[in-house]
Amino acid sequence: MFDNLSNKLDRAFKTLKGEGRITEINVAQTIKEIRRALVNADVNYKVAKDITERIKDEAIDQKVLIAVKPGDLLVKITSDELAKLMGGTKEDIDLSGNPAVILMSGLQGSGKTTFTGKLANMLKDKGKKVLMAACDVYRPAAIDQLKVLGEQIGVEVYSEVDNKNPVEIAQNAIQHGRQMGAKVVIIDTAGRLAIDEQMMDEIERVKKAINPSETLFVVDAMTGQDAVNTAKVFNQRINFDGVVLSKLDGDSRGGAALSIRNVVEKPIKFISTGEKMDAIDVFHPERMAQRILGMGDVLSLVERAQQAYDEDEARRLSKKIRKNQFDFNDFLTQIQQIKKMGNISDLVEMIPGASKALQTQDVEIEDDAFKPIEAIIHSMTPKERANPEILNSSRRRRIAAGSGTSVEQVNSLLKQFQEMRKVMKKMSKFMDGKKNLSKLMGGGMG
Repeated sequence: MFDNLSNKLDRAFKTLKGEGRITEINVAQTIKEIRRALVNADVNYKVAKDITERIKDEAIDQKVLIAVKPGDLLVKITSDELAKLMGGTKEDIDLSGNPAVILMSGLQGSGKTTFTGKLANMLKDKGKKVLMAACDVYRPAAIDQLKVLGEQIGVEVYSEVDNKNPVEIAQNAIQHGRQMGAKVVIIDTAGRLAIDEQMMDEIERVKKAINPSETLFVVDAMTGQDAVNTAKVFNQRINFDGVVLSKLDGDSRGGAALSIRNVVEKPIKFISTGEKMDAIDVFHPERMAQRILGMGDVLSLVERAQQAYDEDEARRLSKKIRKNQFDFNDFLTQIQQIKKMGNISDLVEMIPGASKALQTQDVEIEDDAFKPIEAIIHSMTPKERANPEILNSSRRRRIAAGSGTSVEQVNSLLKQFQEMRKVMKKMSKFMDGKKNLSKLMGGGMG
């Protein structure tokens, strides 16, 4: 996500030299490089010019603290300005109404139907009963796609085979949702390959008839500045409430994300990556700015971990670690928990400095990085998983053959596993020591 833009901005900050103060002279080249990086990322030129002027005005004559380099100070200022450009703070969707109605709009191929499934899945995980309505009467594959997604996430899909009137289908879907006790009804409408009058008239009629709580416009982030222009036309006709940036895991230059809020004056509410139903995030401007500048996104990482976190499993695991009984069954469970958090490459981006460090070492993290490890563990017998210490050379050869890996890979995993056990044991003792000290101090204070 935004790798090219991140790298160019990083190089721009490294050109800033000097001590004591940031002046118009020593910041000039850096500002020029930032503007060039934004324009190359397909950010609207006027927007790029405005933001770099603000960055320069904010930076000039600022005192540089002894412990802070001029480049680091400018990174902070740039991060704040990028966050403002993208809206400043996150904005939630409106779920008022009985049921709340969310109208989806966008061009064909923007990822609208896939996002409908993702949003339904997210709301379902939050305890809301959801109904999805298939109102694309022109593309049968769209209805089938929504039904497949519905089965996948366990959400009902409303459709009418013989009815070709999307307004009636949407109205009937809302009525059906109300009868089944749905809290949210998501209306997936037809997209077109390009903006045309028929399409705009139809989406206008649907919106007027159902009066949705929220209207979202899904836009393909890879289309760059074209995405901004398309959003502008849609907003003029249907006055949508928020934008969804899809396909942010593709070869996106970032221009749409940075420009769309400024040009359309509507907030970005969600971002979507990949095809998996959990690949959806609420859009936080300040966090996105930090990710663009290679500063990571620890808060989003923590939120994903909390969603995948099982409290009972954590207690059970904690007891096993204290007794040094952590085995390969537990390791496999932890891998599944991590995979629930999303794509590995996406998670790495959220760790401050990790993405840059991997690029420096020319290391690429594959999303199937756990496959060989899982194959090795699955090739073990139940007894071997529970008792790793019995894995002698003959057992290791059998496991390597059964998992399609080498003996060296098996040996490497076992060595890493033993090291991890030692670290976890030490951490457990350390945490127990802190708890005991806390209790002792608490008793003394009493």
